Amino acid sequence: MEDECISESYSFFLCVFLLNQIELKTAPADFRFPTTNQTRHCFTRYIEFHRCTTAKGEDSNDCERFAKYYRALCPGEWVDKWNEQRETGTFPGPL
Repeated sequence: MEDECISESYSFFLCVFLLNQIELKTAPADFRFPTTNQTRHCFTRYIEFHRCTTAKGEDSNDCERFAKYYRALCPGEWVDKWNEQRETGTFPGPL
């Protein structure tokens, strides 16, 4: 395998991977880099959407941009859970 890496001109990292079968994992969240973790942004947009619909009505087009934002940022499982919490009155955020 070593000779194959050299003869095929693979990159160094690809050769190391092929030779050692390294398990690749993503790095854990690092709070020193706030722009990479969008959790707070997602939660804020979800709250803004529901505040807007409360203030302007469910059919208001003014709130649609907030809906787009939170739908783009938030995982569906979170939104489903938050919707259930709102229905049962246990949602942790300020609406």
